[in-house]
Amino acid sequence: MEEIIRDFTKILQKRLGAELNFIQVVLGPRQVGKTTGVQQVVRKWGGPSLMVTADEIAAPGPDWITVQWQRARNLGENALFIIDEVQKIPGWSSRVKYLFDQDRKQGGLKIVLLGSASLTLQQGLAESLAGRYEIIPAHHWNLSECEKACGWQLDDFLMFGGYPAAAELVGEIERWQSFLRNAIVEPVLIKDILGMTTVGKPALFRQTFELSMAYPAQEVSYQKLLGQLQESGNVTTIKHYLELLEGAFLLKTLQKYSGSTMRKKGSSPKILPLNTALIHAFRNPSAVESDADWRGRVFEAAVGAALARTEGDLYYWRDGKFEVDFILQLEGKLFAVEVKSGRRLVSRGMEKFLSEYPESIPLFITYENAENLLRANKITVEDLLKLI
Repeated sequence: MEEIIRDFTKILQKRLGAELNFIQVVLGPRQVGKTTGVQQVVRKWGGPSLMVTADEIAAPGPDWITVQWQRARNLGENALFIIDEVQKIPGWSSRVKYLFDQDRKQGGLKIVLLGSASLTLQQGLAESLAGRYEIIPAHHWNLSECEKACGWQLDDFLMFGGYPAAAELVGEIERWQSFLRNAIVEPVLIKDILGMTTVGKPALFRQTFELSMAYPAQEVSYQKLLGQLQESGNVTTIKHYLELLEGAFLLKTLQKYSGSTMRKKGSSPKILPLNTALIHAFRNPSAVESDADWRGRVFEAAVGAALARTEGDLYYWRDGKFEVDFILQLEGKLFAVEVKSGRRLVSRGMEKFLSEYPESIPLFITYENAENLLRANKITVEDLLKLI
């Protein structure tokens, strides 16, 4: 497999070489190469380094951070100190703030934090470390990276998503699915969520995730989700569970676009898996080749996941029987995006939306023009305008 240097790795290396000294926070899902990427930076680092992880330790306290920090200080000048999964340590943010402020005045250590539980980590950053850090997102692998590493084309990407660690198992589907569930999904659910958050009904939480993967890029009411779950719950519980899953980078819930914030928050969500492999952890990926409707759903989900990597706000739109797949607000522009798996590029929903929001820019994404979008590390307005 060709060594891939991911975009976040290049950004991290550049920032660490700058004179400005901020904590660099590499934030993203499990199994996308965060540790590998940082190790690539370490190999090119001009000075000493220390990398430690809180992921495998039994409930360490803040004093553990102090001990490791002092080890890094003892390495001498131009030392690089990396802490993986720091958010698993209670009170971590206050201790990091205290130690970083001590070193910052003296132009000391370069600090990198890695995390895969977005909600927990970002809460600590906001509470104690304001003005001291920069976030570098490490997204799921895109089509270009999967092609370089695994030789995958578009249909392979739709079936097997962006977890290169599982690529060598795709010839045995049941084994590949078992790896996904046990080595990728379970650690996220158990370590990143259930291990750090109070969840009243773990079985219902797991069912919520599995069921949400059955509706890729579909608008689903909370009541419909509740009706298909085996355990009893309520809408508030399901909303909370989806928020936790979103915070762990497994999915994104899109709200309906409208001029009213109240209506956006109150709408049924559109569930967007952020990696198509997660969809097929519970359903045979060969359906992409045998079922045209399913292929269209998965394709729409892949396009939506790519759009979700922008720095804009992503929604969907519906007005009665009229709908538009995605609405993207990016850099002051409003894009209306229809994903078409067939040849027909006519959309009554698009016509209706344009009549209500004439300033919006219509885009039709098809199998033929989607590849550049799915290959991009970061989609820009210029990339989208090329699709017109």
